Amino acid sequence: MNSPQPSQPTPTPTAAAANLKAPAPGPGRPRRGRILRIELRRSTGLWLGALLLLGSVALLQLFGGGPWAEGAESWTAQWTSAAWWERYLMVFLLPLAVAAGAVQGLRDHRSGMTELLGTTPRPVRQRSARTAGALALILATAYLLVFLYGGVQVIGNEGYAHLRWLPIVVVGALALVAAAWLGMGVARTVPSALTPPALTLATLMAVVLVHDAVTPGMFPNRIVLLSPSLAEVHSTFLNVAWRVNAGQTVWLLGLAATGFLLLVAGKARARLLALLPVVLGAAVAVPLLPAHQDRNYVIDKAATALVCDGPVCVTRVHERELAVLAGPGEEALRLLTGAGLPDPPSAVRETVPAWPLGPWQPQAPPQPAGFIPVDFEAQALSGATKDEVLRGLLAGAGTAPCVVPLRSYPTEEEERRYDRTKAVRELAARTVAAAWFTGELKPLPGTGELRADAGKLAGPAWNALRALPTDEQRTRIAALRTAALRCEGDLLAVLTVLKEDGPR
Repeated sequence: MNSPQPSQPTPTPTAAAANLKAPAPGPGRPRRGRILRIELRRSTGLWLGALLLLGSVALLQLFGGGPWAEGAESWTAQWTSAAWWERYLMVFLLPLAVAAGAVQGLRDHRSGMTELLGTTPRPVRQRSARTAGALALILATAYLLVFLYGGVQVIGNEGYAHLRWLPIVVVGALALVAAAWLGMGVARTVPSALTPPALTLATLMAVVLVHDAVTPGMFPNRIVLLSPSLAEVHSTFLNVAWRVNAGQTVWLLGLAATGFLLLVAGKARARLLALLPVVLGAAVAVPLLPAHQDRNYVIDKAATALVCDGPVCVTRVHERELAVLAGPGEEALRLLTGAGLPDPPSAVRETVPAWPLGPWQPQAPPQPAGFIPVDFEAQALSGATKDEVLRGLLAGAGTAPCVVPLRSYPTEEEERRYDRTKAVRELAARTVAAAWFTGELKPLPGTGELRADAGKLAGPAWNALRALPTDEQRTRIAALRTAALRCEGDLLAVLTVLKEDGPR
């Protein structure tokens, strides 16, 4: 006889419903982190991120012949310059991101799984979002790592610390994500092996064609700014205008949204509606972007604020230079005041060029007499010895050069108007004036290719000046300072020729 089995309690409806709703534990339900790791391994993102990171660092760091490695605006000198130069590389990075996105968008088509995946209960937007998100994460991370690599060197170079570079970096990372998603969406819409190379070539041509550093004036400025690639860094005192950052952000968000909607669209109507975000983005962004190229950048008022040590003042960008400049600056003021010159300066101050620069002029306007102007780049004072700094401040009896040097890429008209002979003679006169205060004739720092020719003129002029009586020497130095402040006449002639009615 069988013993009676104990009766099992009948589950209540509430308990049964709870059991049905509870997720099944264990390996049957993959976690989101695991899915993301799978997508990272299967996608082209890791290869693209490595290529973007290594390629950008190689261009910026290893190949030192680029414009990003020269002068005070170099890639590792300031935070804003580091962010700006990385955006300059968008002309190369953007086609790369589009190509990787297009290859990723063809993955299901190449594997022949499009119809099979369409029968799964998981929505296509959910599967596509994880793939697109993994690619976006890798691109943004690689872009930020490139910037941080430069930022570490900026810290080592004691660059001016601030956060106004942040919008430049954010827009750059967003541009790569938008380009990759657009490539994915177009490739899903047109699943052909020719889509990735065609998109890459079209993106490269578009970015290069509208890039304002390559074809200035060919297109309206608002159209040029639809490309996230910035022009070369003009000055450490500049930053990208907020309207440029805002307009490009709106445009790139619309572009990214269109790319993602094309990626998940299954019907022709949905693909047409996917174009709406990019159209709306352009409609908002184009009027917001500056109409003129000179408004793309603005003077950074916080960076150009003066920091002083007694009568010697520099901008906050060059605050670390103040310790070296303060001693020679005070000595230069003492020598200029003690020489008995009319209207001597009472301060040393770093000057900030006006922006926009305006048309190039062969001669500078009249200068104020109240302070000795300082231009660290033009005078090559950064890293100079105290003796070199002192001679640079005393050049021209405490004045700035009158002959304006040519720009990096001068026009034929500017080259024709530039008077190299006058520049050489002026440099010789400024060198002799500095020697009169220090007692020793030496070349000025930062004189470049004019130094040798100016030295041939400075030697005889220095000997002739020293042969004159002391009062006569002082008179000619005073006349040189007056002429240099007004930017009038030939400064070397003022030192070497004296008419009966006074210096010329």
